[in-house]
Amino acid sequence: MSSNKIVLTSSDGESHEVEEVVARKLKIVGPMIENDCPDKAIILQNVTGKILALVIEYCKKHVDDDQVDASEEAKKKLKDWDEEFMKSPDLETFVKLMQASNYLN
Repeated sequence: MSSNKIVLTSSDGESHEVEEVVARKLKIVGPMIENDCPDKAIILQNVTGKILALVIEYCKKHVDDDQVDASEEAKKKLKDWDEEFMKSPDLETFVKLMQASNYLN
């Protein structure tokens, strides 16, 4: 895993320091990293701190999705985690999470 840290800042000013590999799960962030924006925080205007925290949690869990050799047990655990993750938010949070996922790609 990459040791480079990226700071993602929400629209309400909440900052989260994450591994670059996690930040790159957000397709909107990749070009910003390529253009040397990580010297300072990457501001995500359309995402609140609460929602950004949920998005980061999801990305951390899915950082190894590209591994072809994941065991069936690991795949099932991830699927179960995804189901629980999507059940947990209230309707308003769920809608905001879907909007953020669309914005962040």
